[in-house]
Amino acid sequence: MNSIYASRRRSDIVIRVLCYGAATFGLTWLGLILFTLLWNGLPGLSLGVFTEMTPPPGSKTGGLANALAGSLIMTLIGVGIGAPLGLFAGTYLAEYGRHDKLSFYVRFVNDILLSAPSIVIGLFVYGAVVVPMGGFSALAGSLALAVIVVPVVVRTTEDMLLLVPNQLREAASALGLPRSLMIRRVAYRAARTGLITGILLATARVAGETAPLLFTALSNQFWSLDLTKTMANLPVTINNFVQSPYAYWRQLAWTGALIITLAVLALNIVARVLDAERTKK
Repeated sequence: MNSIYASRRRSDIVIRVLCYGAATFGLTWLGLILFTLLWNGLPGLSLGVFTEMTPPPGSKTGGLANALAGSLIMTLIGVGIGAPLGLFAGTYLAEYGRHDKLSFYVRFVNDILLSAPSIVIGLFVYGAVVVPMGGFSALAGSLALAVIVVPVVVRTTEDMLLLVPNQLREAASALGLPRSLMIRRVAYRAARTGLITGILLATARVAGETAPLLFTALSNQFWSLDLTKTMANLPVTINNFVQSPYAYWRQLAWTGALIITLAVLALNIVARVLDAERTKK
């Protein structure tokens, strides 16, 4: 009996050491990445980065105002299109078609989209939108981001609604509420924090995407709010600047990467805080 206990004890220690080692390995690389971004990006961080346009070749003054504005616009439009679609699809899977055959295929396609490389989505939108429109556009970029948002929100919405106790649904039905009203008044309210968390995670996912924007929105060095034309955006600007021979452009690339990282980190922290509050409840 003692030998069995000792064997289990040794196995527990080995597994625990491996878990701690894996966690330490991942956190070390994360720390190195953040340190590198802070070390290279902070020297270029100033008010001008947020108020001045991207500089022309050879210039030593300028900022990322147009790229930041373009990224914000396309991200908001992409989330504004993708989040409602994902919310409705997730609601169908959790509330209406939980055991339907159609739900099986919807989940299968959603899982494929969830794991599909973003460059493939960019190529798809390029063929479906950019080619027929005859050119790159911010609208095409927003649609590419929306396609990435949808599967994330679908999965989160379904999971959060499935966590709502069936007793709440039964109580609402006993009071005579139709299913649509029960979903809006009971299920959505009970899962509200989780649904918001899913949207924030989807926003963080698309905020730094570069590949789909290279095939859809491209970029420029001017201030533009026309959704039917190319629009400056931070990921593509960073991609262009980091390969340039100009030291100031490379410095702006590091600063832009730091800004994206901090924004994504902030969104993830807010999402985790909301999820922790939901778990406590």
